Amino acid sequence: MDALELFRRADNGGNCTKDTCPASASIYGYAPSLAANALFLAIFLLSGLIHSVQGIKFKTWSFLIVMVIGNLCEAAGYGGRIMLHNDAFSDAGFKLQIVLLTFAPAFLAAGIYFTLKHIIIIFGAEFSRLRPKWYTYIFITCDIFSIVLQGAGGALASVANGPGDSLMDVGDNLMITGLAFQVFTLLIFGVLATEYALRVRTHKNELNPMTFDLRRSRKFRFFLVALCIAYSAILIRCIYRVAEMAGGWGNSIMQNEAGFIALDSVMCVVATVALNAFHPGWCFDYRSMGGATEKTVVSAGSDTEEMATKTSSV
Repeated sequence: MDALELFRRADNGGNCTKDTCPASASIYGYAPSLAANALFLAIFLLSGLIHSVQGIKFKTWSFLIVMVIGNLCEAAGYGGRIMLHNDAFSDAGFKLQIVLLTFAPAFLAAGIYFTLKHIIIIFGAEFSRLRPKWYTYIFITCDIFSIVLQGAGGALASVANGPGDSLMDVGDNLMITGLAFQVFTLLIFGVLATEYALRVRTHKNELNPMTFDLRRSRKFRFFLVALCIAYSAILIRCIYRVAEMAGGWGNSIMQNEAGFIALDSVMCVVATVALNAFHPGWCFDYRSMGGATEKTVVSAGSDTEEMATKTSSV
């Protein structure tokens, strides 16, 4: 009996175990690498710890919450993949990684969304089509909707009996919808951010005078580069996962571990490490802002109107 037939039998009857079938008969078609997944688990745990320390230090509470949740979900998801290394047919391992690794990056994306409002305030809110606070409201709402769809889809897929079960098909469709909506949200975010950047470039001599020193600082410019890198990494990851899920369970993309590591694992690592290295709380140094005497708060993750009124005309 070849691997494809074993895979079909596992799908339809759920009869395969690590003692009766090879890993090639599992949904993923391989036993995930222990070394790679242990490395990613450690990276995300460390990243979550660093985000906690920096978030507490700079009091960037909303940014702290979403980044820590995202990193912890990633770490737990890779714990599930380690379970699949030991047993490619592990039900608990499959449930952990399919649910958590599917929606965890949405929390990392939320961290990126939180920063646009404050970047706009720094350069000048008068050049934005929307009031700064609306970027947070709109994109975080869309992100929550995406997380709900992906989480629900992953949960349904995890309790199904395997490909062919209607619950798994519904779960697959929900995850694809959630991922596609996340891609759409990221693209709209990118369009609005790019359009605002072009407006800033056009009005470069009319920008917020209170933040002149901050805008010229190297660390703020590095932060903007890191943010672009993190955004691109999450977008690439989400596009990859849409393609992976759209092919159906057990498709060639899903059974390519190298592709998963390169386009999912590494992309999420790049995003969280970039935002660790150039944390918004560190880069928005209010001592270098003209309004420091007014105790101006420029804190990614803070949603207070007080900050907006003290740093711009909003």
